[in-house]
Amino acid sequence: MVNDNPAMIIAARGLVKSFGPIRAVDHIDLQVEKGEIFGLVGPDGAGKTTTMRMLATILPADAGAISVLGYDGRTEAERIKEHIGYMPQRFSLYGDLTVAENLEFYAEIYEVPRRLREQRQKELLAWANLSQHSYKQADQLSGGMKQKLALACNLIHEPAVLFLDEPSTGVDPVARRDFWRILFRLREEGATIMVSTPYMDEAERCDRIAFTYNGRILTCGTPAAVKNLFRGQLLLLRAETIAMLHAARDYLRREQLLADVLIYGDALHLVTDDALETARLLPGLLERQGIRVTHLQPIPPSLEDTFAYLVRQAGGFAGRESS
Repeated sequence: MVNDNPAMIIAARGLVKSFGPIRAVDHIDLQVEKGEIFGLVGPDGAGKTTTMRMLATILPADAGAISVLGYDGRTEAERIKEHIGYMPQRFSLYGDLTVAENLEFYAEIYEVPRRLREQRQKELLAWANLSQHSYKQADQLSGGMKQKLALACNLIHEPAVLFLDEPSTGVDPVARRDFWRILFRLREEGATIMVSTPYMDEAERCDRIAFTYNGRILTCGTPAAVKNLFRGQLLLLRAETIAMLHAARDYLRREQLLADVLIYGDALHLVTDDALETARLLPGLLERQGIRVTHLQPIPPSLEDTFAYLVRQAGGFAGRESS
């Protein structure tokens, strides 16, 4: 049995998936508890979508075992699909149908009993703040409203588990916050949610996360526990100009003076073994290179810093700079 713990709603052991010579998922193990928001976090190409599609029994695994709600992923895939909602990155709303008609269409697909449909649709429209837009065609909606409608369509049959693949990609920050408020409400109502995201601020909102990179899970735990894995000390550095900031990054990397140097917007994060000594020596060193430091202080590691650290430990490069 891949899952002998009833509290674990989703369980996977040794999942493998290749596409030709590319190993997209490389022996992944994970477990998701009842009533939690679990995040698959990592950059593009990390294997998040492939993992989620296998867990939702949309894509067969080359090897490994899956259990969802106690059902076996190989022999009971259709039973699993009856009890889950799956929202891919590009969810297929029908643009020429109205909001209400899209809900009715998905109620038909999920075989929601007709005696329940009207009430369920009214509840979902109100729940997603779409009641006053029910007459609009889906193509007329904003990006955030389309995402809420897509989620409502996946909730029409009251699934116990939701798989959401990068649901807020391409959505403005306000709509992203609204979407996450909805996810928190769903969790409070007892839903179990797995969400994939490349955004570290969204990872912070999950109960637990799995950092994925090159088809493997680097670590799994609460956001706080994951940040505790960071080893070393961090300094935040700002320079007089953005050009100087980039010059500082290039110089420090070229000379290999620090464990790592990453650029985050208008600042550098410097990984060092001794923050006090580095802070004492670095401004003068950079000044001799024509780089004027305006701000330098110790900071705690973020999830993004920890991800970069774990990738470096695994022998790769995170490529997570926010420039």
